[in-house]
Amino acid sequence: MKHVELDTGLVVAGHGRHYVVETPDGRRLICHPRGKKSDCVVGDRVRWQATLSNTGDEGVIEAIEPRRNLLFRQDDFRTKSFAANIDQLLVLVATEPVFSESQLSRSLIAAESADIPARILLNKVDLPGAPTARERLAPYREMGYEVIEASLKAEADAARTRLAPLLQGKATLVLGPSGTGKSTLINLMVPDARAQVGDISQALNSGRHTTTTTQWYWLDSERESALIDSPGFQEFGLRQIAPAELAAYMPDIRAHAKGCRFYNCTHLHEPGCAVLAAVEAGRIAASRHRIYREIHEELDRPTY
Repeated sequence: MKHVELDTGLVVAGHGRHYVVETPDGRRLICHPRGKKSDCVVGDRVRWQATLSNTGDEGVIEAIEPRRNLLFRQDDFRTKSFAANIDQLLVLVATEPVFSESQLSRSLIAAESADIPARILLNKVDLPGAPTARERLAPYREMGYEVIEASLKAEADAARTRLAPLLQGKATLVLGPSGTGKSTLINLMVPDARAQVGDISQALNSGRHTTTTTQWYWLDSERESALIDSPGFQEFGLRQIAPAELAAYMPDIRAHAKGCRFYNCTHLHEPGCAVLAAVEAGRIAASRHRIYREIHEELDRPTY
């Protein structure tokens, strides 16, 4: 079947083999992939055709258009995709609860490997622990990541004013653990977030489907800017990256790696390693090299 015969759409939510596809005119309907295997993710542009149903609001996904990018995590057992065709990643951390620098780094490494620009949003800077959180994020500022500070609840209007220009005209994926303020961010920036959740819940015939899946929210009536909310995660595997490639996706490590004596330096123990020398001299934060070592050893471990 030729693509010209099919309708186009954007995947805005999914649960199992049920996907919510939005048509160019804004209509949303349930679609199922053809065949047993499902490769669709939120953000995919798809070609679909209608199927006979009582409501007329169902279809079959026949093809996925080529992706610009895909952000995903991969461990020894499975791959979990977050979203496709995104313009930027916004990693949300907070003063409280204390964030995991390893999880933050893993998110940024995944974005670097997918060639997706990333920003960091530090929430709850009105709390006493803000200075410590800023200090922990200092290495990321120094390596070029923009760190935005906000109090999404305590200073909502100021946060909205600060964030709106950064989200304008872009599809932004929000990553972050529970408790950092993702729901607060969505409700702050999306005027009709509850309505959009309701639409998808109704389409899927179950509100519970939307609590554990990635979901696409339009920020404006013109549908030019979007936030993509994702479920929280406890682990963030990077098995898609070869150990020898890891340094290239960590800007601070990468900046010094070209000075190493050996072209295949692992930056863990070799003589003449410029990365180890930079750590010793304080030009690379010790915490960052610990994370590099942790991930490198994980990637170097054989899979069974």
